[in-house]
Amino acid sequence: MPAGRLRMWVLLCVALCAAVLAAGCGGGGGSPGLTSGSSGGASATTGTLAVDISTPGGVAGSLQVSGPNNFARALTQSATLAGLAPGNYTIAAAGIAVGATQYMPLPASQTVTVAAGALATATVSYAARALSLGLTEVASGLDRPVFLAAPDGDSRQFIVLRGGRILVMQGGALLPQPFLDIGASVFTAGEGGLLSVAFDPGYAGNGYFYVYYTDQQQNIVIERFHAQPGASVADPASGLVILRVAHQQYANHYGGLLAFGADGLLYIGTGDGGGEGDPLGNGRNADSLLAKMLRIDVRHASAGAPYAIPPSNPFVGQAHKRAEIWASGLRNPWRFALDGARIYIADVGQDQREEVDIADTAQGGLDFGWNLMEGTLCLKDGCDRTGLTLPALEYGHGDAAGGACAIVGGFVYRGAALAELAGRYFYSDYCAGFLKSLYFAGGAVIEQRSWPLPAIGAVVSFGRDGQGELYLVAASGSIYKIGRSFAPKS
Repeated sequence: MPAGRLRMWVLLCVALCAAVLAAGCGGGGGSPGLTSGSSGGASATTGTLAVDISTPGGVAGSLQVSGPNNFARALTQSATLAGLAPGNYTIAAAGIAVGATQYMPLPASQTVTVAAGALATATVSYAARALSLGLTEVASGLDRPVFLAAPDGDSRQFIVLRGGRILVMQGGALLPQPFLDIGASVFTAGEGGLLSVAFDPGYAGNGYFYVYYTDQQQNIVIERFHAQPGASVADPASGLVILRVAHQQYANHYGGLLAFGADGLLYIGTGDGGGEGDPLGNGRNADSLLAKMLRIDVRHASAGAPYAIPPSNPFVGQAHKRAEIWASGLRNPWRFALDGARIYIADVGQDQREEVDIADTAQGGLDFGWNLMEGTLCLKDGCDRTGLTLPALEYGHGDAAGGACAIVGGFVYRGAALAELAGRYFYSDYCAGFLKSLYFAGGAVIEQRSWPLPAIGAVVSFGRDGQGELYLVAASGSIYKIGRSFAPKS
């Protein structure tokens, strides 16, 4: 080849190589916004996908890109994916939450074709949607339901009827045979009855569960029963009475809930024995198990020793003070909730105030004030509040539409379906029938919210299933699951 032609050929090759490098083809590098895919940079045999994510206020998005050759990439912000094998790529976008606002993607899913040597684009825009809650009726026509519970992770729901039966709901249908029927042992007049059930933390292995009921002599009874793991019918002959608390004079203020804490101990909320104004004087009497939050250890329960006293209980070894007591000064705790090391107690007031008491379970010996106080209201002129633990939240009987009369405590939400509401404590009122939540942090209630719902009549209780989702139990005999409902944000 003549020297002049050879020189021209070399210059042409150099120019072509420079152009290829400048275009980012085949070489390394790439711009800061370029994310290489499974095949390195783009070339004549690979393609590029630019994903634009538009979110309000810099909130991180939640996208998953998948495609040929098992390609998978999670994205939270706009990015360019290079070196992709040609083919169809699916972009799935999930909702994101900030506080009580949910941001929904549009579109939620799309498919984009990436061609060799070409640039494909996709856009996902997030728009704010105000979260609202709705109800789905899951059971109806029940005879005085008062509670719903389930072992952790169990797909069934166990419905407690005040008459003494526990029903099983599986796959949305009630099983024909009760899980337990102790109706012959249960006193149901006044506020009595079978009032709650708690499954042992080791239920999947040991089959133990505990019930709270009033017996035919009107005493409060805590009794343990047994069921074979996975069975939908328990053994009614397996009962072991754990604790019996005398409560004969009045047929109200029985309390009614028992629950296991994160410490593995059993907590029991008892009422003051009934009557108006605590005539029996149980509220602040440390020698009485009424009007208290009790805490006992049932992990090694037997007929000879049905429970043990936790050494950390506040009155251990003190004369004329029952060692089972964890806290005092409660009128009628109609449901409480244990959430980690914190307890939320909904204490029913007398004539004017309803309250929520919140404390750490390490704070044994607290006095919530009844019958010296109703909420923060002194029942006697010049009452001394020294040493009392005042409510974290209270409301008056005239503060709710239709009039409030008796608080109904719920749970702290820890489910997955409404993840943006994690840590919110839900409660209602028997007469007002509202649904409200609060958020407690730093020793104070820092958020309160009302959730408009269709009228379902008097609310008796909340329930929680094995996945942490919440339910409302209505006096009408229906049970409703609380779920997500969206309304456009104004």
